Amino acid sequence: MSTSALPPKEDDITSILPLLKRLWPDPAKESVTAEEIALAISHIFTNSLSPVQTGALLTCLHFTGWDRRADVLSKCSQVMCEAAAQVDRQRIRDVLSSKSKESIEGEYHGGLCDIVGTGGDSHNTFNVSTTSSIVASSFLRIAKHGNRASTSNSGSADLLKAMSPLPPILEAVTPTTLPQIYAKTNYAFLFAPVFHPGMRYVAPIRKELGWRTIFNLLGPLSNPLDAISADAPSLISREAEPSLLEARLIGVARRDIGHTFADALRKNGNRKALVVCGDEEMDEISPAGKTHCWMLVDKSTGGESSDDEDIEDIEIANFTLEPSDFGLSNHQLSEVSPGKSPKDNALILENLLAGKLPDDHPIMTFVLLNTAALLVVSGLCETDLSAHCEGEVVTERGPGGGRWKEGVRRARWAISSGKAKDMWESFVQVTNEVGSA
Repeated sequence: MSTSALPPKEDDITSILPLLKRLWPDPAKESVTAEEIALAISHIFTNSLSPVQTGALLTCLHFTGWDRRADVLSKCSQVMCEAAAQVDRQRIRDVLSSKSKESIEGEYHGGLCDIVGTGGDSHNTFNVSTTSSIVASSFLRIAKHGNRASTSNSGSADLLKAMSPLPPILEAVTPTTLPQIYAKTNYAFLFAPVFHPGMRYVAPIRKELGWRTIFNLLGPLSNPLDAISADAPSLISREAEPSLLEARLIGVARRDIGHTFADALRKNGNRKALVVCGDEEMDEISPAGKTHCWMLVDKSTGGESSDDEDIEDIEIANFTLEPSDFGLSNHQLSEVSPGKSPKDNALILENLLAGKLPDDHPIMTFVLLNTAALLVVSGLCETDLSAHCEGEVVTERGPGGGRWKEGVRRARWAISSGKAKDMWESFVQVTNEVGSA
């Protein structure tokens, strides 16, 4: 057993036995709160909870369904962000501000954006979120949160490490080097083991339990650059910090938790977010037909509120999208579910960035759909002038009021112009420079 997985020392163990007794079988009857659960979860990140009680906590949450409540996900994602490796947020803001004129357009204000899925949908599709994050970096500042594969053949980190001729050094992207990364490129991949070191204490327990736990849902909600609330229940002393994230697209593998995820994001102060679930219970926007969507809609008079804690003016709009809403044709999931190795998927990504994938290729459609959605959610498409992209703006609006076809136009341009490839290569270069320093 590695030292990173060793159980906590007896003197450091905190007991949550009173909470466990109230959690089962009816936590509502026992008036258990989300804050109590989050406090218990926070002990895991400091290795101060025994493996037995950790397993019992995760089991209780799973079988009572309390790990699928918006208030619990909100509070637990807060403590997970708080336990993440510290980032010099002001330095990152300074770097982003110095490059603001290169990115601000429409209602996009130059902040960081993420696109991620919960995984576990069993479809084993192409790494579309990772590919879309690279394409979107032609316009947006991207903080792509990801990890190795857990339920698929090729995780986001596996894909990027397999890229040729020179892969990026993902471990070189650290809390310390992030400002340097963003000074050279719009793209950064936040490798989960680097930014969430406390997760190593629960990894072997999750593996032995054999079923999905709250951590399968917390990962997409816990980008380490998100906000840290002043009232987050925690054992870790850290002041409240504003989010560096401006917009996020999150895919869920179950339709019944779509609204829950959107509400958790709302409770955490997010103002631009879209949660999606393909009709086939897929954690991406589906190229095969209908996708169910839950979008945060800011009803504040100023558009961009200065009070991140005021969530009363954020509503959740529910609608569906289909490829035709983007001006694209349908493709069966079998056409984008190659079940290939990271090396095979990396070759597809390389061909796409090089402009070698046909415009009507199923995977091209898959990537355009998801990239376009992130561009729309960011607010980038809310302009009648195309300052950073050649061509005429498509002003047509579709479900949810989004300019989905404009998002596709911009995504196609990012690929055909070589801008996406250039942004990717700048990320590879800077990580290799930092990694070899």
